[in-house]
This record gives sequence, C-alpha cells and structure tokens, in this order.
Amino acid sequence: MTAGKMSALVAAMVLAGALPAQAQEPAPAPAATTLAPAPSTDWRLVAPENLLIIDTSKGRILVELAPEVAPLHVERIRLLSGLGFYDGLPWHRVIDWFMAQTGDPLGTGDGQSPYPDLPGEFTFRRGPDMDFTPVAAPMGALLGFVGSLPVQTQPAELMPLTSDGKVHGWGVYCPGVAGMARDEDPDTANSQFFLMRQAYPSLDKRYTVWGRVISGLDVVRTLKTGDEPSGIVPGEPDRMLRVRVASDLPVETRPTVRVLNAGSPVFATTLETVRLQRGADFSICDLDLPVQVVDPTIG
Repeated sequence: MTAGKMSALVAAMVLAGALPAQAQEPAPAPAATTLAPAPSTDWRLVAPENLLIIDTSKGRILVELAPEVAPLHVERIRLLSGLGFYDGLPWHRVIDWFMAQTGDPLGTGDGQSPYPDLPGEFTFRRGPDMDFTPVAAPMGALLGFVGSLPVQTQPAELMPLTSDGKVHGWGVYCPGVAGMARDEDPDTANSQFFLMRQAYPSLDKRYTVWGRVISGLDVVRTLKTGDEPSGIVPGEPDRMLRVRVASDLPVETRPTVRVLNAGSPVFATTLETVRLQRGADFSICDLDLPVQVVDPTIG
C-alpha cells in the first residue's frame, strides 16, 4: 500500500468532523459466550469457509466473511490467509474511536501483497434470493442484516423495476465491521484491511466492506494505538500471530460459532427493547447479535 492508503482514511475522519476527543463514550463490546452447541433455530451456524480466525498478541478475533457483499475481497482475504501472508504482521495504524489497520508486510502503510489491486466493491446488488433481515425503514430505505453484517438497501418493491431484478445495497460501518484500505484511487485495495473500533458512517460506500467481527471486538479495542493524527503505532505494535479461515484448519481444531438469527423471535424482542430505549436516535449500530463460541482448543 502507498502512503495514500493511510491518508485517505485520515481525510475521511477529518471530513466527518469527528475527532477522537469529541467522541462519546464507547458502547461496551458485544460479549461472546462460550456455550454448548444449541440446536435451536434461533441460532445460525457460521460456515467454516466464512469464519476468519485472527489470533493476535492481545487475543483472538473472529470475523464472519460476507462473500454476498464483496466476493472479490473475500476471495483475496481467503487466499492470503491460506498462504500465511498475514502471520506476524503488525497492527501498524490504530486510531482510538475509529479503527485498527493491518495487512502491510512493511509495517509502514506502504506495503502490499504481490497480487494485483482489487476493484472497489463499495455497493452490491440485492436480489429476492439474498438472505436479508430488515430491522428499520428510514425514509423509504431499509436497514437490516445480511448474516451478521449491517447493511442499508433499497426496498424490495423496486426490484421489478430494475433490469436485473435487484436493488442497491451497501455495508454500514458499525463497530466491528471489516473494511479494505485503499489509496485515493478507488480501485487500489490489495492486502491491507481495518476493523472498526467504533461506528463511522462517513466511510459508507467509500471503502469496501467484507465482513464483521462477531467475537473479539474487545480485543480490537485494546490494540495499541498510534500517534495522532496519522495513527501510526510507535515502537513495537501489537501483531497478528496467525490468520486462517476455519475451513483451512483440521476439523478437530476449528471453533464452532453460532450467531443469533436476526430473523428470530428472540432477536425481535431485543430489537424492540433497543428501539424504545434509543427513540429517535435509534441506529442499526445499536444492535449486537449475540454469539456462541465452542473452541475445542480451550480445555
């Protein structure tokens, strides 16, 4: 990555007019509970090929990949993880109230993988066959979940009016959402990525969203932060020790992860409670999907 891949995100933060010192107290990280496997249909099993396991010097982070939203970027993350490319790389740029960035083999913000840059996947097309659960409808749009990923999309009523029978959608940069770093050119994402420490809606439709942290947001928020305003971490930064997609690991060592189904009656009750509490300030970023993790490597 070039230095511009750092400055593009800094510019987005400045343009948003939200500096770290002005942010509100962060919401508590969603808790991941370690429970026995649950047969209830309220819970959805995360497919091993869509479960990214990031072991860091501060603990484990689990990310659910979203190939429906960004197939090219998910393919790149799977490829580089399988090659061990990310193993040992630093979290070279971490800004409190914002995000943590990694994936640079140089550790300076200027490095990338040997593979070609990727075209931006800032939006996606949602068809009637996509598994989408709406939770709110502000001003004719729809907010909801594709898997664990918060998204905004046009309503289904517009599908018959489009040439492909689908409507526009995009990921919403809530806490834990995984995005791809890039230069000023929109088609320059490569290997560097970032995980959101807090919500940052000014990034929506400007940086490719490829997944979301479903367990370990507390770890993301404890990574060593950098100097302002660049966010470059001085001295010895925290590191990714090993990054693998679960399907690349032996079955007996894979964690089993279930996420509460956003379409379940249990979640509907939670949704209404949060909506009443937040009132006019309600946001999809106020919603956390509870997670069950069973890790056979922890005795």
